Amino acid sequence: MLDDFFVRAILAGVGLALTTGPLGCFIIWRRMAYFGDTIAHSALLGVALSLLLQFNLMLAVFLVAATVSILLLVLQKRQALSADALLGILSHATLAIGLVMVAFMSWVRIDLIAFLFGDILAVSKTDIAFIWGGGVFVLAAIAWLWRPLLASTVNPELAEAEGLRPERARLLFMLLMAVVIAIAMKIVGIMLITSLLIIPAAAARRFASTPEAMAVLASVIGAVAVVGGLFGSLTYDTPSGPSIVVAALILFVLSLLPKRGQGQAATEGQGS
Repeated sequence: MLDDFFVRAILAGVGLALTTGPLGCFIIWRRMAYFGDTIAHSALLGVALSLLLQFNLMLAVFLVAATVSILLLVLQKRQALSADALLGILSHATLAIGLVMVAFMSWVRIDLIAFLFGDILAVSKTDIAFIWGGGVFVLAAIAWLWRPLLASTVNPELAEAEGLRPERARLLFMLLMAVVIAIAMKIVGIMLITSLLIIPAAAARRFASTPEAMAVLASVIGAVAVVGGLFGSLTYDTPSGPSIVVAALILFVLSLLPKRGQGQAATEGQGS
């Protein structure tokens, strides 16, 4: 029999993976990986503010991540700097400010490693409820926004002409990212959230024939990575969060292997 803490870790990780799958697909399609890093790094500033103001941690992280998302949209419209330059500035600035604030709060004892790399084995039943409740909300919102998000990803001008309001869809997508990062921080940590968003979606891309199939497959691959990573962590006594990411990476590498039909076709082509 598995220990209760291990079962809770599996439930929490699978719930998160099911949520990050569709979001990760849009990050891949829109080439927004650096944006995910920026929002994740801003989470530490949310942690610092929650400690300073004695505010709810998850809500503080969400508010900071949402503020950074809105600030990015406003700065992009001014076109003073390129998008990647703005992301770099916001990413490193929020991370550095958070670290400096934590350093000044000498009266608070904080485990930075836990916030940076997560501790999925320490999740409680309340955490699981937040993860699954937030996950259902995010997935419902993604289903509602699916058409405008997909249309604006393919052709923003056409989406605007069809009245799908791509700018609103983009803002809401960023806010959903903030929600996921707020609920994921305790599980995989600030530094590993983006990996769980991107790697399963990248692995699913090769096998999916439609966007919907890719979203579902990304969730499945993420869930398999969570279970495999946790059992690997239990077997080899390795950190749980990084082990999940390593398991996802292994699945991604396996997805790069040539399919049987492709291998035979390549061999026949070389022979002729």
